[in-house]
Amino acid sequence: MHEQDLLRWKPVLYPKPVTLTGRTVMLEPLDAELHTADLWQAVHGHDEVWAYLADGPYANEAELRHALAEKQSGASARFFALITKADGRAKGYASFMRIEPAHGVIEVGNILLSPSLQRTTAATEALYLMARNVFEDLGYRRYEWKCNALNEPSRRAALRLGFAFEGIFRQHMVIKGNNRDTAWFSMLDNEWPARKQAFEAWLDPANFDSEGGQLRCLESFVSAG
Repeated sequence: MHEQDLLRWKPVLYPKPVTLTGRTVMLEPLDAELHTADLWQAVHGHDEVWAYLADGPYANEAELRHALAEKQSGASARFFALITKADGRAKGYASFMRIEPAHGVIEVGNILLSPSLQRTTAATEALYLMARNVFEDLGYRRYEWKCNALNEPSRRAALRLGFAFEGIFRQHMVIKGNNRDTAWFSMLDNEWPARKQAFEAWLDPANFDSEGGQLRCLESFVSAG
């Protein structure tokens, strides 16, 4: 091993429950009692949002509450409810998962965005807040995004957010009885300063018109960095 390959690395901490607040969205620890009603209202009748997730859709609010309670109490992932500040309602959730503090590796996944949250500033800001927490507060080295290789919207989202495509793991999983080839993406700690600059330039209120439409797309800031 070359001397320059040696790391002065110390394991980081497992993420603790925290609240992350931005201009348009707030992330708080998922709580089945607090968030089920809002989430059910946001996703009821939109079974397509569960297409690439390992669970769902759910037949009724009680089933969703039970599933959220399991996510809330699980030890292998840390879930956040995504709450739009305009109305204070939970419109989706996301989690930190496959968490390896010894190696400084963590994944963002289990992302559920209701139709009212998809393609919004709040959705992008939520993922920015999670990335900032990973690199700046928790000190992880590698941030991963994985999705079904057939899930083109998720693959486009990963690239838009500044993750680098690393390849396809063939026959990686079986989800809901179907084969899943998995597309892998990553963002590294030494890439984060440029990604942060791109996010913050895009999220600047000056980048939006009076009706909330973007003046420049996020990709243009990422590529410029």
